[in-house]
Amino acid sequence: MRAKITYAVTAAVLLVYFVLVGSRGILLIEAGTPLTIVFGVAVLILPGIGLWFLWKNTQFVHKANQLAAELDAEGGLPVDELRRTTGGRIDRDSADEVFARRRAETEDAPDDWRSWFRLAIAYRDARDTPRARRAMQRAIALHDGKPPFRA
Repeated sequence: MRAKITYAVTAAVLLVYFVLVGSRGILLIEAGTPLTIVFGVAVLILPGIGLWFLWKNTQFVHKANQLAAELDAEGGLPVDELRRTTGGRIDRDSADEVFARRRAETEDAPDDWRSWFRLAIAYRDARDTPRARRAMQRAIALHDGKPPFRA
């Protein structure tokens, strides 16, 4: 729940920022000189890119949460079997062991979104965020019946 609140607050702050930057871009365009019009258009491009990025991330999170809920309803969510340090961090060797099992499971069933979802969790636990995101994107694509990309 804490992550959802943090995401919502961050998204809200970004939206306010985009509105403020966009209004400055409009003011520059309204000034009417060639230089301010060019700067105004350039300033408006940044919030556009930011909104697109925020929208794509929000879609990704929503779809990943849908998959988690579906997998949970099936009883297929991975059980937390990781050892932790005294400070509460995941033990690296433990994460590597679980990752090896998840990778083998995915190699045995490469077209099953469930195995890719569990592999994404294992990547995240092993602190490999870029690969975790790609594995989750592949799980989403397989779930939605879209042709999977190379992960």
